[in-house]
Amino acid sequence: MKENLYNVLRAPLISEKTARLQETNQYVFEVAQGATKADVKAAVEQLFNVQVQTVNVVNLKGKTKAFRQRTGTRGNKRKAYVRLGEGQSIDVMAKA
Repeated sequence: MKENLYNVLRAPLISEKTARLQETNQYVFEVAQGATKADVKAAVEQLFNVQVQTVNVVNLKGKTKAFRQRTGTRGNKRKAYVRLGEGQSIDVMAKA
């Protein structure tokens, strides 16, 4: 069962922007391409034992890059912004 949850949530995204969002109780995860908001909500609630208020999902188109006079495209990504209930938090820096 947990394998399915880890397939939905690929990894937490850590940057300066996401660090600022964590102060407002919002976390960002890279998720599977086919994951829905309901899938992300269920995975976060079960894996981290928290209550999720809202989930926003964003599709990122892969960039076109050149390498040795050939153009190629990086893969598309999908990320989810998850807002938790008041007084709850996730330690995304902890090692699994």
